[in-house]
Amino acid sequence: MNELRDFDIANYLDNKEIIAEYLTQILEDGDVDEFIGAINDIARAKGIGSIAKETNLNRESLYKTFKKGSKPRFDTVLKVLNALDVKLVAVA
Repeated sequence: MNELRDFDIANYLDNKEIIAEYLTQILEDGDVDEFIGAINDIARAKGIGSIAKETNLNRESLYKTFKKGSKPRFDTVLKVLNALDVKLVAVA
């Protein structure tokens, strides 16, 4: 019998357009915890190790920084988004 595996969005975040749409939808909802979780999903998709190297942040601290319920510093969020090649844009 085949077992169902848990769905993991990180398995589908494989190009810039999908990542941009994913983050856009999360930001439209306005839930900060979801946004932090989405960054975690994207970082896992890209590889936490490579993000850690690029940001000069410890791999373990990245896992803690973007776990559910965390409140990361804005500069840390920007560093990681930059490493993910994601830019935030404000539109009026």
